[in-house]
Amino acid sequence: MENTRRSFLKTAGAGSLAVVSAAGAILASCKNEGKIKTANKPENLTLNLSCQEGVAPGETLTEKLDFLEANGFTGFEPSGKGITDRVDELKQALSGRNIKISVICAGFDGYLIADKPEPREKAMKSIAEILTAAGELGAYGVIVVPAFNNQPSLPFVESRELLVSQLKELGKHAATHNTRIILEPLNRKEAWFLRLVADAAAICRDADNPGVGCMGDFWHMTWEETSDMGAFLSAGKYLTHVHIASRQTRNMPGEDANDNYVEGFKGLKYIKYNNFVSFECGSKGDKKLSIPAAVRLLKEQWDQA
Repeated sequence: MENTRRSFLKTAGAGSLAVVSAAGAILASCKNEGKIKTANKPENLTLNLSCQEGVAPGETLTEKLDFLEANGFTGFEPSGKGITDRVDELKQALSGRNIKISVICAGFDGYLIADKPEPREKAMKSIAEILTAAGELGAYGVIVVPAFNNQPSLPFVESRELLVSQLKELGKHAATHNTRIILEPLNRKEAWFLRLVADAAAICRDADNPGVGCMGDFWHMTWEETSDMGAFLSAGKYLTHVHIASRQTRNMPGEDANDNYVEGFKGLKYIKYNNFVSFECGSKGDKKLSIPAAVRLLKEQWDQA
C-alpha cells in the first residue's frame, strides 16, 4: 500500500510541475503581448488615412478635398444622409485626385432591431439605397449601428437573431454592388446591444455573407475593450474599417496626453489590414494645425508597430 501511495504522489508531483511549467509559458506569452509574432508582420502595409467630411476644414467640398489631399489623406468619408443625390457631385469632385471614398457613414432612416416593424422597414429600405450609392462610388461599405440606447429595441436574443437575418438580405444586396454593410460597435453610453469588436465579428460570421463586415473605433474601444490588439485580432477578415480619435476627449489624435495606438496598429498589421483608418473626432484647436500634427503622430506610431 505504501509503495502504491508513493508512486501516486511521485506521478502527481511530476504532473503538477508540468502544469506549472505550462502556466509559466502562458504568462510569459501574455507579458509579451506587444511582441506577438512581430517578426512575421508584413512590411509593405501602409497607413491609409481617411477623414469624415464634417471633420475636414473648408467651406466647400473642393476646399476640404484640397486640404486632405495636401496632407496625405487618400480616403474621404461622407455621411449617408442624402448621398443618393450626391453621387455625381462626389464623382466629379474626386475625379483626377489621389483620394477616394473610403466608406459612407450611416445617414439611414429608422433602425434595424426596433421593437416595432415600421422603423425596421425604413432602415432596410434606406440602407439598401445607401449601399447602392456606395457601390457606385467605389466605397468599401456603409457603416450601420443596429440601435442606440434611446431607440426601443427587441430583447437581446430576438435582436441578434433578427439582425443576422437582416444582414443576410442586406449583405446580398451589398455584394451585388461590390460593397459591404459594416457593423460598428459603440460604447455602453451610446449602445448596449453591440459594444465589442469580437461580438460584431461573430455576428458577421453567423451572417456568412461577403457583403457583411465590421469595424473598430479607437474611441469606443478605449472604454470597452481590454486590448486594442486583441480586438482587431478577434475581427480578422471581417474588419473593413477603423475610426480614430484621441483616447479621452474624442478630439484629434495627439490632443490628449499619452494618446497611443501602437498596440492597435500591431493588431492591424498582424491581420494584414490594408483598408482605411478614418478621423471621426473634434479638435481642441485650429484643425489646419491639429490635423497635420495628428497625421505625423499616427505615421510615427504606425512605424513603431
